[in-house]
Amino acid sequence: MYLTSQTGIAALVLLAGMGIGYVLRKFIAQQQKNSIELEIQKKLLEAKNAGQQVILEAKTKASNVIEGAQKEIKEREAEVHKWEERIERKEENLEKKTKELEDEKSGLRDKVERIRQAQETLKNKEEEQRSALERVAQLSQEDAREQLFGAIEKKYESDFMGRLHKLELQGEERLGKKARDIIAAIIQRVATSTASEVTTTNVAIPSEELKGKIIGREGRNIRALERAAGVEVIVDDTPGTITISGFDPVRRHIAKLALEDLITDGRIQPARIEEAVDKAKSQIEKIMKDAADAAAYEVGIFDLDPRLMQLLGRLRFRTSYGQNVLQHSIEMTHISGMLASELGADIAIAKKGALLHDIGKAVDHEVQGTHVEIGRRILQKFGVDNSVVQAMQSHHEEYPYETLESIIVQTADAISASRPGARRDSVENYLKRLEDLERIAGSFPGIEKSYAIQAGREIRVFVTPEKIGDLEAKKLARDIADRIEQELKYPGEIKVNVIRESRSIEYAR
Repeated sequence: MYLTSQTGIAALVLLAGMGIGYVLRKFIAQQQKNSIELEIQKKLLEAKNAGQQVILEAKTKASNVIEGAQKEIKEREAEVHKWEERIERKEENLEKKTKELEDEKSGLRDKVERIRQAQETLKNKEEEQRSALERVAQLSQEDAREQLFGAIEKKYESDFMGRLHKLELQGEERLGKKARDIIAAIIQRVATSTASEVTTTNVAIPSEELKGKIIGREGRNIRALERAAGVEVIVDDTPGTITISGFDPVRRHIAKLALEDLITDGRIQPARIEEAVDKAKSQIEKIMKDAADAAAYEVGIFDLDPRLMQLLGRLRFRTSYGQNVLQHSIEMTHISGMLASELGADIAIAKKGALLHDIGKAVDHEVQGTHVEIGRRILQKFGVDNSVVQAMQSHHEEYPYETLESIIVQTADAISASRPGARRDSVENYLKRLEDLERIAGSFPGIEKSYAIQAGREIRVFVTPEKIGDLEAKKLARDIADRIEQELKYPGEIKVNVIRESRSIEYAR
């Protein structure tokens, strides 16, 4: 019984504690809820105040921007107003000046009309006076003039003839002296070198030991160089020098470039020699172009076709009676320019005609015709002005003188060619004989190439081995010798050396 009462009391206490705990928890939760709501209200109030502050600042900034824009608009309007006033004033001044010009034009028109009327009146009076004089004299104006001049001529004929003769003599003397003075002054102003081209070129070597390497075992290196370049290589006792002999300047220069390359490289043997010669042949084109560019720059001509410049550069290795053709053309160009300035001719046309007057010599061995005719065709092909063609075509009097510039070019050619030391006939005849030797040898079928060496005492002929056998080579040598005997005149004898060489080339891969 006692235990049961104890258990009931405990249960009541537990229930009472649970009720009190529930009431306390509810009270605490209510308090927390009230605290959170207060915090939220506080945050909302702060956010509302901040938003109002931002709106206020934005309104202030917008008001400032609007005021600034309105102020700028007013300033622009004031500036536009000023420009409008200025334009109106200018228009008023322009209208005023236009009216003044119209008035002045009207006044001038009236004056011109009055002058025209006065001239017509004067003309009519002159006609009336002349008619009256003709009626009185019973002669027309032309008849009166003829009778008057006839009487004066008859009376003073001897005096007229004497004066005319005197004037002719004085004029010829004065003009001749003037011409001599102009030509002498021009020749003195040109003052170019009188050195002529020769048929040998020297190559410097750093040591005498190289002479043996250049000759090679049993002379195979020097023979390979002579065959590839078509020149004669002279290795003698002259210290530090090897001489290259040949009448063709292009071949001499190719041999010189190849030999200098071999000396620099140090490897001198037949295969390397052929490579060096091929390389030098490709370099010679650039040398020609550089020579043409330098010539055009020196004389002040810059509008020539590049293909024409390439042909002009080939004249660097052409000679005429021992005189370098490109140097001769440059000299002529300077002389023509000075003559044209003295005589009042077109300087540009005279200079171009002089520079290009021998352009046909660049290809005259490849094309039929004289170098003048070839040059005319070349210039016409490349669209050169016809006045330049007319200026150059008369320098050998093959065509008539059509312009003053053509006379100037012919005169410059004569001055450049006839000055002391410029040309040598014997050299030209010698070179012509060597060219004829190579021409005769190359005219036979199966010839690969031919070179005249030993000052024309030997002609070396290389044949194609597939086309010509050993017996045919022997017969070819005799045929060439017979042709040379028939067509050429020469002292002594000429050795015809026909060379037939077979090469077999394969590649290991």
